[in-house]
Amino acid sequence: MKKIIYVLKAAALGLLVTALNSCGGGDTKTEGSVDSTAKKTLAIEKPQLKFGFIKLTDMAPLAIAKEMGFFEEEGLFVTLEAQSNWKNVLDRVIDGELDGSHMLAGQPIAAASGFGRQAELVTVYSMDLNGNAITVSNDVWAAMKPNVPKGADGKPVHPIKADALKPVVESYKKQNKPFKMAITFPVSTHNYEIRYWLAAGGLNPGLYTAENVEGQVGAEVMLSVTPPPQMPATMEAGTIFGYCVGEPWNQQAVFKQVGVPVITDMEIWKNNPEKVFGMTKKFIEENPNTAIAVTKALIKAGKWLDDPANRAKAVGILSRTAYVGADSVVIANSMTGTFEFEKGDKREAKDFNVFFNYNATYPFYSDAVWYLTQMRRWGQITETKADTWYDETAKKVYRPDVWLSAAKMLVEEGVLKETDIPQTNGYKPATSDFIDGMEYDGTKPNDYLKKFKIGNK
Repeated sequence: MKKIIYVLKAAALGLLVTALNSCGGGDTKTEGSVDSTAKKTLAIEKPQLKFGFIKLTDMAPLAIAKEMGFFEEEGLFVTLEAQSNWKNVLDRVIDGELDGSHMLAGQPIAAASGFGRQAELVTVYSMDLNGNAITVSNDVWAAMKPNVPKGADGKPVHPIKADALKPVVESYKKQNKPFKMAITFPVSTHNYEIRYWLAAGGLNPGLYTAENVEGQVGAEVMLSVTPPPQMPATMEAGTIFGYCVGEPWNQQAVFKQVGVPVITDMEIWKNNPEKVFGMTKKFIEENPNTAIAVTKALIKAGKWLDDPANRAKAVGILSRTAYVGADSVVIANSMTGTFEFEKGDKREAKDFNVFFNYNATYPFYSDAVWYLTQMRRWGQITETKADTWYDETAKKVYRPDVWLSAAKMLVEEGVLKETDIPQTNGYKPATSDFIDGMEYDGTKPNDYLKKFKIGNK
């Protein structure tokens, strides 16, 4: 590890690449494991488990829990299996083919709220904060750039608002040419983030209705689904003009020089919740100790990941074909404290990927409620709901009780500190850390919805 830390400080790109690639090999079992005398043994109901994931860097807690031996420390023998798309993830968890999976935060929530396939899914662990960006093609960026303010250094001033995109969209409209962008799934964070960004800039991203399940009613920007790994190539082919996705697929566009990321999701909503680990309610009811043990291992993985000294090793692991399978330099562009926008415009972004800090792993009810407000805003929830409905639905899906059981055991084992456990009723304080400055209070979802000019109330 000392060698890794030293190499990270090196300025030369060649040294960095060598360090990152070398981190992918060798023995990756846990270093500095807790004293087994302090560890309580749970009676594991199902030790052999199969979990799914999509090839994105925010699946990292699963890869690290396996490769660093955290699952094994809890008496779990886990197989990780890459999935082709988010629908496949959802169906296989519901059907019992997977015991759990890296999921879009909106998937368990939508399943409980009446949109898409219905099922009783639960979230016991939030996998990360931030981690997404919106990328546009080189041609669109060239058209946007004159509308973007420049700093004293001549570089674009961030955050870049959708106001800069609006004249470009209007020019396409005059040519009777639809302006097309991609998302990863109808209930993905990416869908709600790009819609939020567009609407804040005065662009209507369209509504979902019973007749239009594509969400394009009244749309000035046409959003459609594209699998994350295919986004850069689809944009290069001219089928879409931009997209919102997680890493490494924004940095891949920079690396291949086919597009420019214009804004990160932490600039749209600072420290926003991203992916979750989802299981069925039936699974955790039948295997309560297993669910706690899984949560323990994932919390440990999140904590390990947020030690900067471990990020190079994490990049090496994630670059393996079995996990993300992207070039280690591309993954490192966002995983090691920086983010590259226009080619050569690399900026500090230490919190682009957060896996433990800021109580990232805790499943807050207010996070679930935010997703529900966006489902209502864009028509996936077809009618007005009382504030109590939002609260009750969030509590069906988000299970902080399981997280707390796991975290308290980790405190007893000396892995966590008492201060790592948030003192909360499940709702975060109101925040206005959004690109439009709109205040969000999870206990007042209808008041929040009434503030927006575009979208349902």
